[in-house]
Amino acid sequence: MKRKHSLVLVPLLGLSMALTACGDDSDSGSDSGSDSGGGGEAAGKIGVILPDTESSVRWESADRPALEAAFDEAGVDYDIQNAEGDAERMTQIADTMIGDGVTVLAIVNLDSESGAAIQEKAASQGVATIDYDRLTLGGSAEYYVSFDNTVVGELQGQGLADCLGDKKANIVYLNGSPTDNNATLFSEGAHSVLDEISNYTVVGEQAVPDWDNEEAATIFQQLYTAADGKVDGVLAANDGLAGAAISILEGNGQAGKVPVTGQDATVEGLQNVLAGTQCMTVYKSATQEAGALADAAIALVNGDEAETTGTTEDSEGGRDVPSILLEPQSITKDNVGDVIEDGGQKAEDVCTGDFADLCAEAGIS
Repeated sequence: MKRKHSLVLVPLLGLSMALTACGDDSDSGSDSGSDSGGGGEAAGKIGVILPDTESSVRWESADRPALEAAFDEAGVDYDIQNAEGDAERMTQIADTMIGDGVTVLAIVNLDSESGAAIQEKAASQGVATIDYDRLTLGGSAEYYVSFDNTVVGELQGQGLADCLGDKKANIVYLNGSPTDNNATLFSEGAHSVLDEISNYTVVGEQAVPDWDNEEAATIFQQLYTAADGKVDGVLAANDGLAGAAISILEGNGQAGKVPVTGQDATVEGLQNVLAGTQCMTVYKSATQEAGALADAAIALVNGDEAETTGTTEDSEGGRDVPSILLEPQSITKDNVGDVIEDGGQKAEDVCTGDFADLCAEAGIS
């Protein structure tokens, strides 16, 4: 990841809070997961297409409400839909949004090829585009809004190293989807840390197509068997994949004995961290990311330039994409409460049943 200057945290809502106006929000209630709101001051409409509901619960439980709040606060007209993991469906949604008059379109691509095609179509219709969370390689987005994903991987690698210590250890990598550029960056970041530790040996590594958690369990079982069960640590790219690995470790009596990493600070991920079956996760504030997207989108709607933190290299497109990159946070049992305090999850969701006592021990109420 290439930067022109050092990263800074983007203000939570920045410009969007300065453009407050009352807007009504309505839920269409359709199967497509479309939410729209509008009637604000900005002379334009913002479309956002989320990728799915399977790779991570964050898209609907965190990103959608955070985006709605940011756009409502800014008083802009918007439409948020979910492609449900279908690239063709995402293309159809984009076409409909363009036809309905969006002036800015933000997408979380399902793969760079289909994402770039959507952006090319949008540009031909005079619609500005933004890459949200995932960079579209070979695309034409005006801005890229995300967290520093190489740092995410570095945090995961360091987190696993902290849990393993300096003993000799066999590591399995359970990477994210090969069509997701973020997954590549996570892996590179983790390797940059763990490959420097001579006591660690990689005994298995595989990407999980479409971040599919069920397939992840099958893949990890195969890797675990191939290593004759001699696995001391698991670099899992997100909490869903971590949960899949933990289920296999549990079946082999190794859950809690083999540290596993994660990402997204989901309810399940935080519960696993509290229980000790997952050694850490990475928190990326949806409120911060949604606020940064709102700022960039509203700037484009108003014909202005967004405030960026640097650039990100698009190796396929041969260009440096102006970027707003936020700083992720490593979460262990010691600071799970930080996610709760920031509003990333609710205590009542995490601290249920058997986890109530674990939350109390961690100072979460």
